Amino acid sequence: MMEHLQSAMERFKAEGKAGKTARSSPHLDPAPAASPSTIVYSRSRPVFIHEEVLRRHRILTRHDSPFADSYKILRTQVLHRLREHGWNMLGVTSPREGTGKTLTAINLAIAMATEPNQTVLLVDADLRAPRVHETLELERRAGLTEYLLDGTPLEEMLLYPGLGRLIVLPGGRGTEQSAELLASPRMAVLSKELKYRYESRIVIFDLPPVLGRADVLAFSPQLEALLLVVEDTKTLEPDLQQTLQMLKGATAVIGTVLNKAGQGQLSLPQVKRAVAVNHGWAG
Repeated sequence: MMEHLQSAMERFKAEGKAGKTARSSPHLDPAPAASPSTIVYSRSRPVFIHEEVLRRHRILTRHDSPFADSYKILRTQVLHRLREHGWNMLGVTSPREGTGKTLTAINLAIAMATEPNQTVLLVDADLRAPRVHETLELERRAGLTEYLLDGTPLEEMLLYPGLGRLIVLPGGRGTEQSAELLASPRMAVLSKELKYRYESRIVIFDLPPVLGRADVLAFSPQLEALLLVVEDTKTLEPDLQQTLQMLKGATAVIGTVLNKAGQGQLSLPQVKRAVAVNHGWAG
């Protein structure tokens, strides 16, 4: 099956990918003078996440985790691609549910946020089924949905979990209007604000799966790059191929992360050869 995944990715690489341009990050930075639409990041609410919660969910801890090196390698590869093009708006998605995309988005954000002079804003943009707060075992509170639908001030929702220079914007309540909200003028204005407000910030959006939902395509004009998460022995070649075809021309897919590698029928060398073919690197 992984030979089929590799074949699909290589075909996508050969056909070419779309690119865009840009630049930009959150917490203890001095806030510029406020305007009615300005987001004041210095008001981020501190939240404490116990070390045991992080370990239980395989989240990078305040100390090195057994899998920390893998995410540090992924961080380095992703940052290289983003900086090469001057991009800072990154989406994390998958063909279908259950591949571990939310965990990948969280761990990548933490790994980036521990870099010197690098700040990261993690946005839960899976508005129909937001899960970042669940993975971090935080109580559900107002988030992106409330900002877009109710006009709740964004600075009241931002969370500072004490994991490097990371700020989290939760998704809030689930909504069936997810694609419409992500494509709304209000979201476009917010995306522009998030992109340009701080020079050192990377904005990572945990997005819904591509197949069966319009959300990622609706939001793609605001993105500069996408990271695609697939799962060993679970992601099927037709799903991967369909996903890549749908994303072609929408935004640049800078790489693919093979999750749960080695738990299926493949050996580690086979996994390394099959993973992340878009630009010749594996995450």
